[in-house]
Amino acid sequence: MSAGADPMQSLYPFLYADTSDLDSVLEQVRASTVAKAIEVADLRRVIAERDGARLAECARQAANRFAAGGRLFAFGNGGSATDAQQLATLFLSEGLPAFALGNDTAVVTALCNDIGVEVMFARQLAALSISGGSGTHDIAVGLSTSGNSDNLLRAFDEASRRGMLTIGLAGYDGGKMAELAGGDKHSIDYLFVAPSTSIHRIQEAQTTIYQVLWELTCASAFPVR
Repeated sequence: MSAGADPMQSLYPFLYADTSDLDSVLEQVRASTVAKAIEVADLRRVIAERDGARLAECARQAANRFAAGGRLFAFGNGGSATDAQQLATLFLSEGLPAFALGNDTAVVTALCNDIGVEVMFARQLAALSISGGSGTHDIAVGLSTSGNSDNLLRAFDEASRRGMLTIGLAGYDGGKMAELAGGDKHSIDYLFVAPSTSIHRIQEAQTTIYQVLWELTCASAFPVR
């Protein structure tokens, strides 16, 4: 593709094909769809093989937190905010308390305008988390394709400081979130990385990760239903 070409052309070449042959265009659409499906299936397989056991362990920990009265707080930016909403809805559908921190536009815009976008999640976690005699039982789940969002990094630091179970979903190589998942003073207890450079495939794989996390958590929380 030339330097001045539309970047969308590399993703959807059939839209730019110099042909009026409908059969040819449909074949290109089919081939593109199949290739993308194979790519995300391979990515999901890699994640399952590498992180399957950790996902199950994370789910058991989350179920224990819910059983002790904990709540889940999910957060992300842009498309990841939509995923956070979906994650919270999944848990709510099972009667488990869950909240998406991007939902309250009054709170979000006040924090962004009065203080800064970098604190929009951390300040909410500080205000909403409840600590008892043994600390909080709450859960913080942050989603990012890059793993570099500063407001997520601050949120994880705040959540960890308050004793919350911290779960991160990232893409690429994990970005700065990967730095918070290692070492003795880590802020992310469980980090699940979709190792891809395609935002589309990352988000599709992350959807699978949190769906599996939800199913495993519910299976542990409600063993007999």
